[in-house]
Amino acid sequence: MASIPNLSSFLPTLSHSNPNNQCTLPPTSLFGTRITLLRATSSSRSLPNTSCSATSATVSFSLPTPKPLSDTPDKTPKWSERAIKSYAMGELEARKLKYPNTGTEAILMGILVEGTSNAAKFLRANGITLLKAREETVELLGKSDLFFFSPEHPPLTEPAQKALDWAIEEKLKSGEGGEINVTHLLLGIWSQEESAGQQILATLGFDDGKAKELSKKIDGDV
Repeated sequence: MASIPNLSSFLPTLSHSNPNNQCTLPPTSLFGTRITLLRATSSSRSLPNTSCSATSATVSFSLPTPKPLSDTPDKTPKWSERAIKSYAMGELEARKLKYPNTGTEAILMGILVEGTSNAAKFLRANGITLLKAREETVELLGKSDLFFFSPEHPPLTEPAQKALDWAIEEKLKSGEGGEINVTHLLLGIWSQEESAGQQILATLGFDDGKAKELSKKIDGDV
């Protein structure tokens, strides 16, 4: 019976002395051609992760921008980081449910998904959770068609746009600088009567009394 040759006897030792970060395998009876292997360099080991910053920039441009104050432009309010993230999560919730638009109900769910703002904590303390809000959304608006796919950035519904505008105007009324935070966003949703988000909040026990209580802490979400 013929013996099986040991392949290790055919394999030469690789040399790493090449200054160009290459190691060359000389030709043998097993390898008829010369093979050159490139070693990984430090510059090729990893690539910078730019997806997060790109997403944040896109969402920032999607949110309405307050008009600069003519007398004190340095006090023009900006959206807080939590508000931007809540809005981004709202867009994602609309896409998960395959809705064609980002409505007040989606922004409400986005606030609960982000979860770290005073508004989100207040909602949870009053028994309003993401699961309940999502169930009420499906109950109120129904399920989308199985084969429908939402756009990457579902456009705002009219009530959702008005809720964002309300949040900006409410901050401008204070006459102070700082940020438009998630509390402004939530109270903006509540201000839109008969909107899906307002109806869901009311169904889950939110009312004018709780809105007034929350408004006392409106500038505390830093």
